[in-house]
Amino acid sequence: MSKLSVSNKKIDTILVLDFGSQYTQLIARRIRESDVYSEILPWDIDESKIINLNPKGVILSGGPNSVTESYTPRIPQCIFDLAVPILGICYGMQTLAEQMGGHVISADQKEFGHSELEVVSESIIFKNLNKKINVWMSHGDQVQDLPDDFNLNASTATAPIAAMEHKDLPIYAIQFHPEVTHTDDGQKILENFIFGACKAKTDWKMNDLISERVKEIKEQVQDNKVLLGLSGGVDSSVTAALLHKAIGKKLTCVFVDNGLLRKNEASQVMQTFADNMNLNVIKSDSEDIFLRHLKSIDDPEQKRKVIGRTFIDIFDAEAIKLKDIKFLAQGTIYPDVIESSGSESKEARVIKSHHNVGGLPDEMKLDLVEPLRDLFKDEVRRMGLELGIPKEMIERHPFPGPGLGVRIIGEITKEKTKILQEADHIFIEELIKADLYHTVSQAFAVLLPVKSVGVVGDERRYAEVIALRAVETVDFMTARWAHLPFKFLEHVSNRIVNEIEDVSRVVYDISSKPPATIEWE
Repeated sequence: MSKLSVSNKKIDTILVLDFGSQYTQLIARRIRESDVYSEILPWDIDESKIINLNPKGVILSGGPNSVTESYTPRIPQCIFDLAVPILGICYGMQTLAEQMGGHVISADQKEFGHSELEVVSESIIFKNLNKKINVWMSHGDQVQDLPDDFNLNASTATAPIAAMEHKDLPIYAIQFHPEVTHTDDGQKILENFIFGACKAKTDWKMNDLISERVKEIKEQVQDNKVLLGLSGGVDSSVTAALLHKAIGKKLTCVFVDNGLLRKNEASQVMQTFADNMNLNVIKSDSEDIFLRHLKSIDDPEQKRKVIGRTFIDIFDAEAIKLKDIKFLAQGTIYPDVIESSGSESKEARVIKSHHNVGGLPDEMKLDLVEPLRDLFKDEVRRMGLELGIPKEMIERHPFPGPGLGVRIIGEITKEKTKILQEADHIFIEELIKADLYHTVSQAFAVLLPVKSVGVVGDERRYAEVIALRAVETVDFMTARWAHLPFKFLEHVSNRIVNEIEDVSRVVYDISSKPPATIEWE
């Protein structure tokens, strides 16, 4: 991705060099919350991409490896050659120390969770902050000896060197994680680096961004026609609105009813877009095709890829019918790209393939338009509101691209889909009635691949098990299971078992992310 521009000028960018931390995306989001653009690149990417980005500063993320072992990730030399401010966080601090002559050890006493940080010397990183700060630690290694020409800035009870900085160069390092909400004044610490050390300008404005994206779409598409796969979710809806603003009638939307949508969703989506956005939408009834392609497949990665390929096949077929379609537009957003290892790292780990990233076949005939590819979900929502999309559409809970296909654990059938649609509908309906829908960030039902004995009336029922899932999160990178009232859960469970004769038991998922993901597959 080339360095972005807004209103024909280059915008300041903070590069986050990713060493594999679960919090890496949070760093970029926190920077963008301060109206400064940030981009994530893996530590092992081609150095020319880092140089071309020309960042105002670099943040080195945490990571799961230990610098005490051989052949673990290291900072590429080009980062130092850029001569811009550097901030190492956790693993970023440790590899910075090792590479600059310090010494890192595996600590006898590891730190996971809250810790009191004591600032022992002045630093631009801790400017206008208290001398004692409650911070979030997550490390087994720590710096034992400072590198040459570095000063100690802060300590904790178990990590004597918890923050350090170079005496002459704008190089800083901290052992804790300022990007998580558990660290007091974490945003201020990051802003001290962004604005105090890097002197970055606040160029990342939504209104300017919309104007720039409209311009970019016009330049890319020119007089050609674009086909958009419309799901009715936030991402594809915002993509549709942005494209409509840019190219008007040259956009045709195809809404694919793959049979894996929520109850009554197909008709609701068609009505919503007709009423609110005046889009040209074609509905493709493709349930039988998807079910046929998914027959006997139970591996979640394979399901995602099959669904992705089938979507593309349908789009290609629709494009042939429409004639002169050259581009396929998608609502791909930044977390999709990162989780699918679309960041071009030689060692990036795939968490799960997204149907519009990892599931695209190489032989796809259409060129891609992905105007949201570098945006996080909350930024997409802000853009949607700026574009005039109704609030009730923008505030809908996220729904995965593969739909209920990744909420039916195991093989997908029409019968299982019907059961899950009914259970999910009951859960969401009751959340809305109880005024709980907007207190949770995402809620849904999952059909498990087991059966359970139940008793309904005087009859034995050996039937399916439904799991309910609800989480609270700001960024969807970490999430806490929602502590819904017991009476509410009891009511939902009773409705599901009483109204769906194919279900004998309901359970509630109390796993947080991490270690679990939000979706089950």
